[in-house]
Amino acid sequence: MKREPLYPNQIIPLLLTFIVFLAGVLILLTEITILNQFVIAREKIIPHLRLGDILVGITIYLKTSIDFAIFIGRLMDKYPGWKNRILIEIGTALGNIAGTLAILILWDVFREVRALMALMIVIAALVLFRLAEDGMEHVKDEEGKYKVSFGGLERYFEQVLHTINTLVAPVLNRLIPHTSMQNESRNGFKGLFLLAFSVPFILGLDDFAGYIPLFNVVNVFGFATGVFLGHMVLNIALFLSPQKTITTVKHPVISFFGSIAFVVLAVWGLYEAARLIGFGAH
Repeated sequence: MKREPLYPNQIIPLLLTFIVFLAGVLILLTEITILNQFVIAREKIIPHLRLGDILVGITIYLKTSIDFAIFIGRLMDKYPGWKNRILIEIGTALGNIAGTLAILILWDVFREVRALMALMIVIAALVLFRLAEDGMEHVKDEEGKYKVSFGGLERYFEQVLHTINTLVAPVLNRLIPHTSMQNESRNGFKGLFLLAFSVPFILGLDDFAGYIPLFNVVNVFGFATGVFLGHMVLNIALFLSPQKTITTVKHPVISFFGSIAFVVLAVWGLYEAARLIGFGAH
């Protein structure tokens, strides 16, 4: 099998990946600066970059990136070549950035209105329950049998999640639709770019909405920068070795404990929402 030349097949796409990451951070900083101009009673968003916040952003993003990894793997298989790679890379990165920025605006606008902020956190918690159930699918093999056993806890855990998600699905699906991973696109470069942009945009809305309960304990700017950095790292890993990357993010043990983490975060969010509207301890 003939090896791809480093230039332009590897060097140009990797360079553009880094450039788009930097552009995303600059856009994020610009958005925060603009939002801070309208501060009256609420606290400003401080654009600090702390290593801990960045690492939290990277870690949580990579855990929620399974759908994206599968989607990008399908696009790469269907549309090979470095020019298509650039379209896929830039489109997915911009889609993820746009979804993240949109949720950040909603959070900042509503965070001083207790009832609306509580509603956003409840929606975020419901998103996390759905992400937790999605993660449990990767604990199973193709026949639906569990690859690893946690003393029967995995079966009970998934049943509880399924019950919760079935009850809230009619409402949640109207607010944040769960995007199916398409493997067909419109003809031409423009169609490929729009497809590469649109799916990560929805996934960015979906996933970042679930992070809202964390905003009380991490710096939003550092956390979002970590999300963008995690996306860049995943993009690079996928293009260097798509099969190994997808296998890693779908590892059953990682998926199981990641789902537990999402549930803990969701319950914490519901507690915070209850406090915001006057229930529980202050």
